[in-house]
Amino acid sequence: MNDLEQMIMDEISTLDEMRLIDILGFIRYLKAEKPLKQDWITDWFDHAAKSIREREKEFKLTPDDIQEQVNDRKHKGL
Repeated sequence: MNDLEQMIMDEISTLDEMRLIDILGFIRYLKAEKPLKQDWITDWFDHAAKSIREREKEFKLTPDDIQEQVNDRKHKGL
């Protein structure tokens, strides 16, 4: 597992079961060529992506922030 995958696992490890179901659905959406509920999922994804972009700094999602987190993990031996 690479550093980014481990960071994702760390983030989702504290979510409740309902949020994990949302995450699983999102992952399957990303992997699927033709999602079954494409319109609903596309709308949900577009709304989520817009909200995330608006809150990038709060969520520490800029490339520099992510690289800093990866470097911190390496220095801590994780």
